[in-house]
Amino acid sequence: MSLILHHYDFSNFAEKARLMLGFKGLAWQGVEIPPILPKPKLVPLTSGYRRTPVLQDGADVWCDTNLIARELERRVPEPTLYPAATAGSANAIAWWAEQQFMRPVALFVSGINADHMPAGLHADRARLHGLPEPSIEAVRKAAIRNRNLVRPQIRWLADMLQDGRPYLLGDAPCIADFAAYHVVWFFRGRRIDCRGELDPYPRLLAWRDRMAAIGHGTRTDIDADQALAIARAATPAPPRPSEPQDGDPRPGERARVRPADNARDWIEGEVRFIDAHEIALAHHDPLVGEVVVHFPRLGYDWRRA
Repeated sequence: MSLILHHYDFSNFAEKARLMLGFKGLAWQGVEIPPILPKPKLVPLTSGYRRTPVLQDGADVWCDTNLIARELERRVPEPTLYPAATAGSANAIAWWAEQQFMRPVALFVSGINADHMPAGLHADRARLHGLPEPSIEAVRKAAIRNRNLVRPQIRWLADMLQDGRPYLLGDAPCIADFAAYHVVWFFRGRRIDCRGELDPYPRLLAWRDRMAAIGHGTRTDIDADQALAIARAATPAPPRPSEPQDGDPRPGERARVRPADNARDWIEGEVRFIDAHEIALAHHDPLVGEVVVHFPRLGYDWRRA
């Protein structure tokens, strides 16, 4: 197992992946990718998927931290991200954190730091959601509006810890903690630090520090050309037996996939594996040969090609 994480340091979703790698006690290689398009040494691996991070092992690539978590769990079951007694609650909290809590936090922190974000970032993120490029003044106004959506949700998170438990659902961290932590991690912002929003909640701050102490495992940085060469020299792993659901495409058929939150670009290929949680598509690119790209089902749209 030689895992490569394609990421950039200030990505909060990448921080979630880095911390999960640390939780599993793994050594991994990191490739620093651009935070905005173009990403000429990433998209050959992903058939055009552009979000951060992605996890590579040879000629297989996993997209979205929710699927990355499942793949890490499959390979390294202990310590578990999904304790059986709390798995349902953990997945529900993780979905809330990333689907409802994260976006207003991102708009708040990025808007407060509107003048200090990387050049082109606001326009790039607007294009990602099919929106026109906003003015800096509009970004600043969005920050104030979204602060009022952020503060009640910070309180919800703090309330989960009010009984003194060390983690959100008990004595050990689970997927809920990693999903919520990377949103809280984002408050550190860029030039302007927004972590003061958390100061009224000392137990939340203590939980944040416990999560940060997990660390990132053993990281070794390589360049993108090395990662492309590794994919080019490898063959995709044999797929596990598929379990198609009603109406699903079968292995060997062609399908296309995209994130469901207004993303416009489809990723197309031959279905190699599909079950209730995952769909994997094979594609070919001159730079890497054949690569299989794995996507989660939840939060993604698919069609037969």
